Amino acid sequence: MEAPMNSNDIAEYLSNNPHFFEEHAELLSKVKLSSPLLGRAISLQERQMEVVREKHKLLELRLSELMRLAQQNDAITSKFQIWTRSLLLARNDIDLPHVLTQGLQDIFSLPYATLRLWQVSKDVAHTWFAQASSEDVQLLAKGLSTPFCGKNQDFEAATWIESEQKILSVAMLPLRLSEHAPTFGLLVLGSPDESRFTKEMATDFLAKIADTSSAALSCMID
Repeated sequence: MEAPMNSNDIAEYLSNNPHFFEEHAELLSKVKLSSPLLGRAISLQERQMEVVREKHKLLELRLSELMRLAQQNDAITSKFQIWTRSLLLARNDIDLPHVLTQGLQDIFSLPYATLRLWQVSKDVAHTWFAQASSEDVQLLAKGLSTPFCGKNQDFEAATWIESEQKILSVAMLPLRLSEHAPTFGLLVLGSPDESRFTKEMATDFLAKIADTSSAALSCMID
């Protein structure tokens, strides 16, 4: 006697005979499956339509998310172009750091932005952005291979921000012309909102800001 077929045998048979239901179409309406959406037994055809609708809905959600991200990226790119243009229009070197930091605040809606440069040329040594920075700050900037984002842990650089509000989160962007070039400054973004800059946030765009800022400010370095 042949052993009775089990569910695996039936599944294998149907896989090897894809035209089975075409030859026995009447079975499609007789096979009943439970529906997680309707909470009752439905035909195989109805279940197939449910699966198709679920996939379609997921694709619509995914497309909506991609469109949202594309719109966000387009808006950021537009703001970045406006900010970069403002740097090119700066009247002189002395104005440039103010244009740079004020532009970040105004164009990107950042609460606070400031910076410090070291090893500057004599022509700008008297300026606010060339005020003395401690060796600890310079070592911190040198050790950052990417922008730092996170809570303000009483960073000295955060005290450069003139604010009546307590700075709870910061982004610190090292200024250098290439990965292995000397670090000559630190750009600091601050916020009274502790969730504005977090260690989980992506830093790709901040790295672009740091790179562009470094190129613009390099003319002041001795």
